[in-house]
Amino acid sequence: MRVSRLFGKTLRDDPAEAELASHRLMLRAGMIYQVASGIYSYMPLAWRSLRKIEQIIREEMDAVGGQEVRMPVIQPQELWDESGRTDIMGPSLFRLKDRRGRPLVLAPTHEEVLTGMVKANVNSYRDLPLVVYQIQTKFRDETRPRGGLIRVREFDMKDAYSFDADDEGLDKSYNSMIKAYNNIYRRCGLDVVMVEADSGAIGGKDSHEFILLADAGEDTIIICPQSHYYANAEKAVFQKPEQTPEDPLELEEVHTPGVKTIAELAEFLDVPTSKTLKAVFYSADGEVVFVVIRGDLEVNEVKLNNALGGVAELRLATPDEVRAKGLVAGSASPIGLDGIRIIADDSINMGSNFVVGANRQDYHLRNSNHPRDFKADVITDIALAEEGFGCPLCGEPLTTRRGIEVGHVFKLGTRYSEVAGAYFPDQNDVQRPIIMGCYGIGVGRLLGAAIEQHHDDKGMILPTPLAPYDVSLIGLNVENPDVANAAEDLYGRLTQAGIDVLYDDRSESPGVKFNDADLLGLPVRLVVSPRNLKQNVVEVKRRSQSEAVTVPPDEVVAKVRELLES
Repeated sequence: MRVSRLFGKTLRDDPAEAELASHRLMLRAGMIYQVASGIYSYMPLAWRSLRKIEQIIREEMDAVGGQEVRMPVIQPQELWDESGRTDIMGPSLFRLKDRRGRPLVLAPTHEEVLTGMVKANVNSYRDLPLVVYQIQTKFRDETRPRGGLIRVREFDMKDAYSFDADDEGLDKSYNSMIKAYNNIYRRCGLDVVMVEADSGAIGGKDSHEFILLADAGEDTIIICPQSHYYANAEKAVFQKPEQTPEDPLELEEVHTPGVKTIAELAEFLDVPTSKTLKAVFYSADGEVVFVVIRGDLEVNEVKLNNALGGVAELRLATPDEVRAKGLVAGSASPIGLDGIRIIADDSINMGSNFVVGANRQDYHLRNSNHPRDFKADVITDIALAEEGFGCPLCGEPLTTRRGIEVGHVFKLGTRYSEVAGAYFPDQNDVQRPIIMGCYGIGVGRLLGAAIEQHHDDKGMILPTPLAPYDVSLIGLNVENPDVANAAEDLYGRLTQAGIDVLYDDRSESPGVKFNDADLLGLPVRLVVSPRNLKQNVVEVKRRSQSEAVTVPPDEVVAKVRELLES
């Protein structure tokens, strides 16, 4: 391809709306065009890269026995109503109606449809195991699209689904998919870690995310370098500091004028925050719930949502909602409360004689103990893991990193097959629900994440397997017939050798051409110039290296192949 004919123009300045490096560089390089918030057109350069990613994914999915299908984006809402995910997805689910008024959705994923397809085509245990996948457009009405292709409302995703007769089969499918994913990331030139994760709206008992560690990531990853424990902060567990055992003491009311926060309370009474119980009020699908956690810990809202059984909307309750329930903000406790659900972190049992609110303004109670003084409806781990807490495996201090999710795998079990009636007769002719797993990779996000991991102050440094072209060929002073002829000859020989070349044949200054080449970040740069012609050489340079070398024209093809293969 000649740059003079390429659809898309580079920009000299950074777009004001771009927050992340990948977003900024892709806009500047003319790879994407923003249509609306979180909605992009892929220009030719980006589309070539995305097709390369898709091909790598297809090869690895096929290698583990996957069969490719294509399912519709538009689906009847009744399928989602049956699975319960219409409410779980909430406002992130795009909805519409056809001309007859029937409710439809734009699918963010395809468990419901594919389960129905499998139900119609699996007649016996002999039809299992089965792995089916597609690369299809998905839609999610994100609250805050950001970062170009990192978080969008319309995106391309590879979603795969496994169907097995038993849990042992699911484990095999799950592990083979993990191996395929690791192969995909390796072939794409990406450094990725696998972490324990929450299943979210997809559901299921186990799930893992594949995370590309990057400062621009929106996920917090909890890491123990000693035991190699990796988990998303939404899922991470940790060793909560135990308190010195004490004999329970009698409740004692204490006047605490103007004290509202845990920090103020601890300072006023000269006690550590771990000797207090914190009250946090949430609205769960409109129901105000009372959350209790030890004062030195924070609430993990994902864990809390799971403890509540999964709600569509979980948020902090408003002051008006709190007052309407008769709660006293800043002085509330679960002691003596009726008519409100109480969710407690298990840290309330890791200590004794806690300071809690007295449920009246400017007063607190010393020496609160569970279950003597109050009882919770649910007691479980709802605490947020943070840096410095103890590793659950070895006790060493945990560290945190930021990361970008580039893949997610789930053990779904029988959640969808039971709802859809996807059963099969086993060897004894007993009807059993098919056991499922699902596995997703965001194709566009993977490209954006790769750029986040591979760039410098000049532009992208694209891994060879993802680059839209292998070589950036620059002709300097192409008005000179000798330069033009030499560049054209080299362009032809490289193309004939099966090497993808982007030839900058424009009548632009050397600075503009070099800057554009660095911005796009193709793996190898070749320069044909009057000075090089006099020396009968071509300048060859890796994008990832600062120094160039010169080689005779008849050795360029071999040199380029060597660089690309290495």
